[in-house]
Amino acid sequence: MRLKGKTAIVTGGGTGLGRGIALRFGVEGANVVVSGRRPAPLAEVAQKIGAGGARALAVPGDVTEPAHVKRLVKTAVDTFGQLDVLVNNAGTVTSRTDVLGATEEDWERMFEVNLTAVFHMCKHALPELIKSRGNIINIASVNGLNGAPARAAYGASKGGLVILTKGMALDHAGQGVRVNAICPAFVETDLNRGFVAELKKAGKFDALVAKHPLGLGAPEDVAAAAVFLASDEARWITGVALPVDGGVTAAL
Repeated sequence: MRLKGKTAIVTGGGTGLGRGIALRFGVEGANVVVSGRRPAPLAEVAQKIGAGGARALAVPGDVTEPAHVKRLVKTAVDTFGQLDVLVNNAGTVTSRTDVLGATEEDWERMFEVNLTAVFHMCKHALPELIKSRGNIINIASVNGLNGAPARAAYGASKGGLVILTKGMALDHAGQGVRVNAICPAFVETDLNRGFVAELKKAGKFDALVAKHPLGLGAPEDVAAAAVFLASDEARWITGVALPVDGGVTAAL
């Protein structure tokens, strides 16, 4: 129960990494507010957290819309009295190509979801997090730490998120707010299920797995790191971009 009494917002909390983080936060005793564009998965996550004895609330909406961001933070505070943890997990991959193959729409959408929406979430959540001396966890990527083929736009958006994390960590340390990022390698989720199918069809999936010394990860692996960073056990950790990557970056 490392998060007992804390209230957390998890964006993109209906599926994939966000779902894993939200469920684990509930197990650790947090009040969890899950946000995402699809109501049904959010409701399922909230119900499952509630069945385990914690309190949860589903707030459907799009984090790229400022009105939803404001409503999300207000709803969390109005319902649970305070906000202690913000997990910016919502993200997208609109293209897997080089700059020549990426469209302007691909680029703009990737930055809108992966970086600009995080800026807005943090801007509206920080006044509450300063009150509670809470913390922010941004879900970035190993592609935001090192270059990778056919990941120019995605890597740039996640690299920007890593630098935003470090900047906010310095800006708000004096107010007692910690800001960290988790940088996962490849984890099979709903977001990349089609990509995995393409790799398997082309006989390239085993090569992807081989890049990970410990094999591919699961949402639970990322969730465990998020619990640690959200908890008081990490009270002297801020500005970190933590690879949770099965050893991928050890070879770079």
